[in-house]
Parts: sequence; C-alpha cells; structure tokens
Amino acid sequence: MCASGGSVAAKTTNHPYLCQHVLPAISIHMNPLERCTWPGRHPLMIRYHDEEWGVALHNDQKLFEFLVLDAFQAGLSWQIVLQKREAFRVAFDGFDPEIVAAYDENKINELLQNKDIIRNKLKIQASITNARLFLKIVEEYGSFDRYIWQFTNHRTIHNHWQSTKEIPARSAESDAMSKALTNEGFKFVGSTICYAFMQAAGMVNDHLTTCYRHRELKQASAL
Repeated sequence: MCASGGSVAAKTTNHPYLCQHVLPAISIHMNPLERCTWPGRHPLMIRYHDEEWGVALHNDQKLFEFLVLDAFQAGLSWQIVLQKREAFRVAFDGFDPEIVAAYDENKINELLQNKDIIRNKLKIQASITNARLFLKIVEEYGSFDRYIWQFTNHRTIHNHWQSTKEIPARSAESDAMSKALTNEGFKFVGSTICYAFMQAAGMVNDHLTTCYRHRELKQASAL
C-alpha cells in the first residue's frame, strides 16, 4: 500500500505496495496514536488503515470488492485506488459479482469511457472473468469466504514485524492461493497481488508491533 508523494514516499525494495521514509501518520481526528508508517498523512489512507486493513473479512461481496480493487491496483499505488473507490463502487454496481459476471461489450465500453475509474481494458475484462469464476466457487463451496480462508487454515496469521522493511511481498500462503486461483482461471492473481488481498481481508495481520491496531486485531481474534 504505497502512498504517493515523490521523494517523501519511496517504494521499498522488497514490497511494491508499502512505503518507507514517509512522514508520521496524522490521525484525521488528530489522535496521537502510533500507527504503521505507510498511510502517511492522507485521510483516506489513515481511515483505511484504522478501520479495514487487517480486519478479518468474511462477507463474500466485500471479498469480491477487494479481489477487483487489488487487480486494478497492480502497478499503481493503493492511494490512487482508494481515491477512486467510490467511483468504482458505482461503476461496478456495488461490486455485486452476479451483476459484474453478466457484463457485455457495451458495459466494457461504458467503463472505458468512465474517467472516474482506472480505465484499463485488460483489468476490466479480468474483473468480469473473475466474477464468473467467483460465482462458480460459491456454488461449489457454499461461499467464497469458505474457499479463500483455507489458505491460512481459516485463521488470521498474526505477524510480528518491527519495521516496514520486514513485511514481505508474498508468502507461502499467497503462493498457494495464487496457484489455486490461476488454475481456476482467475486473472491478475499473482502471489504479490494475493498477498495484498490477504492483508486487506485480514487473513494476515501485518500491522507493525508498535502500531495500536496490531494489538487490537490480535486481541479480537482471540475472542
């Protein structure tokens, strides 16, 4: 999750979505809580960090939303995606996989004309393909949630990183997830994208141990 900002926020060498050398995070409520450094000062990034990143997610439609957004993030910063998230939600019919699975060429052309989203034809087509395969998995497993959480044995993996530099770009679990999804026919599901999905869906807790959310999420999962 790399915030923009030129020399202020430079990509790490080991993870394309996380940043180092960013300014200390400032709460949107001016709360001096200690956070991970990657949100920087951007309110949307801070809100996402505080309220969503690392939270165990079991709602199929929200899981599909992150599947779509993480595919569009490939090669870009998460801040750009967050800024366009609401426009994506409108353009993609609330991320309803049944509706997205039925998109035709007219809808693809409509999306390509929508300047409020990321207009990448391959990623748009991938979202439609992935929606159809998503529904296939739901039919087979009863829910996508049941399928996707198998890659972490249906629990959150709580890591204990002390520095952003320690956070990996992929893991054995994301490798397995990527391989399985690729074999199913999903697009834009490389291991790095899958690991970002795991972070977003709370399959892994990659908050730094100094971040107040690391402790909160670990305690919540123990309940």
